[in-house]
Amino acid sequence: MPIATRETTDPVLDGWHPIAASGELSMGEQRRTRLLGEALDIEIDLLGNASVARATAPAEPLPTHDRYGYLWTCLGEPSIPLFEIPEVDEPGRRVLHAGTIGVHVSAPRAVENFLDMAHFPYVHTDILGVEPFTEVAEYDVHIDSINELWATDCVFWQPIAATTSTEGQMTDYEYRVPHPYCVILYKTSPIDDRKDVIALFCQPVDEERIEAHMFLCLLDASNSTAMIRDFQLTIFGQDKPILENQYPKRLPLDPRAETPIRADKVAISYRRWLSDQGVTYAVIPA
Repeated sequence: MPIATRETTDPVLDGWHPIAASGELSMGEQRRTRLLGEALDIEIDLLGNASVARATAPAEPLPTHDRYGYLWTCLGEPSIPLFEIPEVDEPGRRVLHAGTIGVHVSAPRAVENFLDMAHFPYVHTDILGVEPFTEVAEYDVHIDSINELWATDCVFWQPIAATTSTEGQMTDYEYRVPHPYCVILYKTSPIDDRKDVIALFCQPVDEERIEAHMFLCLLDASNSTAMIRDFQLTIFGQDKPILENQYPKRLPLDPRAETPIRADKVAISYRRWLSDQGVTYAVIPA
């Protein structure tokens, strides 16, 4: 699929996108990846500095930014700064890259699935949900002063909410969408008054494929990194076949395209938010 043209003014062209986990890049390494349908070359020099360029002749350098454990780049001129996650600088938190998984689905479909609480008891049975606790209670959706989409006052019963869980709990959720293809979750920690932070940073390889980068910022000082990653990869592994069976792969923005229910309120708002911003890449415009 060709990239959206400049005439579309699609904001994804001038936005930051993750292209690799920084901790998985080695000094002297050269690596090729794809973003928005274009081949990119990543190079790490012998001092550990990263550079990114379009894989063209001659190579075209691109802006880079290393933040939250990921290397980010932009195919144009960054129109807005990369969103902030202030929790990464708080004491007592572990910032981890849980893993990167390739998925045959569009980035907006993956974000919408991340926002969906209704599937917990059926897809993540005995972990994030269990029957008969299937009801999605009423919650609030709003757009804040910096044009980020939020779903707040979300609650759901979870048998194993986190690696620190010792019993089931009613979990408070807040969802934040600061970027068309990135979504952040704040959820009750079983051991702290602050919330754990979990995010999905989607790298749109093309309109119907992503590299899903899983970011964690947890209040967990006791469990091993391997255990924490395994927990998160188990959850995403349950989502992967669901995502890859979505049809169409791209996300329809027309509110009449797919039948909504009350639990889909944030998904409806997300589609409208994408449409209002002029996003055309990896979606089916209204």
